[in-house]
Parts: sequence; C-alpha cells; structure tokens
Amino acid sequence: MADDRRRALDLLRRDATLRRALPLLVEDAVEPEPQVPDPGDPLRVTDDRLRLIFICCHPALAVEARIALTLRLLCGLTTAEVARAFLVTETTMAARITRAKKKIAAARIPYRMPAAQELPARVDAVLAVVHLLFTTGHTAPAGADLVRRDLVQRSLNLASMLRTLMPADPDVAGLLALILLTDARSATRVGPDGRLLLLAEQDRGRWDRAAIDQGIGLVREALRHRPPGRFALAAAIAAVHSDASSWPDTDWREIVALYDLLVATWPSPVVALNRAVAVGFADGPGAGLAALDMLAVEPQLAGYGYLPAARADFLRRLGRFAEARDAYEEALRLTDNAVERSFLRDRLRELDD
Repeated sequence: MADDRRRALDLLRRDATLRRALPLLVEDAVEPEPQVPDPGDPLRVTDDRLRLIFICCHPALAVEARIALTLRLLCGLTTAEVARAFLVTETTMAARITRAKKKIAAARIPYRMPAAQELPARVDAVLAVVHLLFTTGHTAPAGADLVRRDLVQRSLNLASMLRTLMPADPDVAGLLALILLTDARSATRVGPDGRLLLLAEQDRGRWDRAAIDQGIGLVREALRHRPPGRFALAAAIAAVHSDASSWPDTDWREIVALYDLLVATWPSPVVALNRAVAVGFADGPGAGLAALDMLAVEPQLAGYGYLPAARADFLRRLGRFAEARDAYEEALRLTDNAVERSFLRDRLRELDD
C-alpha cells in the first residue's frame, strides 16, 4: 500500500510539473503558452502525455537517447529501471540521459508538437517507449509485486491512442496486439498464495478472451504488411500461446520459426534468449541449454537474471542438479523482484528434496 501511495503521489507531481519541466531542458527556454488543438492538429484525439512523448522523441537525438529520456522524464521510470530495460548499468544510463539533455540544449530543440508529416520520423521511438513501459510494468524489476498495473495500464492507453491516431500503421497494430495478448494472461500469473505461476501452470480458462480475440485480429492485420515488423512478429508468438488450449498443445515449432524471423528483424539479445528457451521446449532441454550457452559471451546479458534462470531450468530437467543449483543461485543474485525471488528459492529447495 505504501508503494502504491508513493507511486500515485509521484504521478501527480509529474503531471503537475511536466509542461514546466520539459522546456527547461533547453537553455533560456520560454514557457510555452497552452494551445487549443485545431482540426489540423495530428494529435487532437490524444492526451497531453502522448503529445509530450512525441515532442521528446525528437529525431535530432539518437534513437536510444530519445527512448531513455522519455521513459525517465515522462513515463515515471527511475534511472535504474530505464537501465534495466536497455541491459546497461545505472551509471551508464545516467550518463546517456545527461548527454541527451545537453544535446537538447545545444541543438536548441524546439518545444513544439511535430506536424503530421513529421510523425513518421518519430513513431518508431514512440512505439519503443510504449513497449518498454509495458515490459517494465508486466514484470516489475523490483518490489513486492510481480506486476505494476499503473505502468501496464498507461502503456495500454497510449497504444490504444496511437491506434486511433494511426489506424493504418501495421507497427502500431502489432504493438497494441502484443500488449493485449500478453496482458490477457495477467490474472493467472500469480496464485492465491502469491506464488509465481509459469505458463504451464496457468488456468487458461481465466485468460481474457475478449482481449485475446482483439489481439489476434490486430496480429492478422499487422502480418499482412510485408515484411512484418518486430511488434507484429512478437505479437504472433503471443498469439500462438493464446491459441493453445493447453500447455502440451503449444506449437513450439511455430514459435521457434517466428523467433527466427524476429531475430533477423530485431537482433536483440533478449529475443535470442527467448528463442533459445523455445528451442528447449521444441527439441528438448539439451538443445535449449546448448542454445543458451551460445549466449554466455553476450555482454548485455551478463547481469540479466533470466539467462541463469533459464539455464537452471534446463539443467534441472537434465538431472544435472549441482549445476542447476549454481545457476539458480546466480539468478537469485541478479533478481530484485520479491515474487520472482520466492520462486527461485522454491526451486532451490526442491533440488534438496
């Protein structure tokens, strides 16, 4: 309750100071007068937060700097949370944000809403902001709760507004589909006792079928665009999970094939990790472990707790319990979320039974 109250107060303070604070990033900036949107305003149907995200995602900044600065200033994430989203240290991310602020000042980036023709140059960064906001809320990096509903709901609202703004954009459709399909499982991710429930353990009858149906419709729409974008492919993977009536019925071959396309479209180390896990379910834990071990030299995954956690699970399934224990202990050291830590401790205890 105390965390929820603190978050609410923080949100109120940010909303109250947003218009005052953002122009002050520019030296000698002048406080902009409130503007009444006219019929030609490309964002007339949206709220101030989305307007400000588009403003902050100025193409004069490097893409990662735009995303990091927006997450920090407008979306309520701490520097540590932004750093985790980018798989870098907090010190590195703090330096990036500082450099982005200096760039705004040096380049005299104007505090104004981009015209309609300028939106395409900013939309990729805006989509990345909304996606990282959702992933941070979907599994909170730290704290007592697995999910931060405030961030999840904010990302869903923003994605829905983007869909209204750009109804023909396949990447927008893909992102909204991904959020809907992933969040449709939220009610079943934690048991009544507070224990983390893996996908194999979840009651699929409690998944939000309306959200799934809407998401699948958006996936089909997004996949008609060639080549499909990264959000459409990620949403297609979520759709395969949603289509399976049970865990054993999951089409892991299809999921691996989709991950192959996603890795080619968006070569992220996290995507490669998720693909390796899918390989382990398609071809057995030995194949999955081999795929994971190929990622051991990836520097961005060095402090990422899900890599040793995935290795631990495959090692456990292979009966290599001593190695599994070491991997679970490493994952525990790299994990700050209380629900996930409890799950990892339970796994360690099970190895002793």
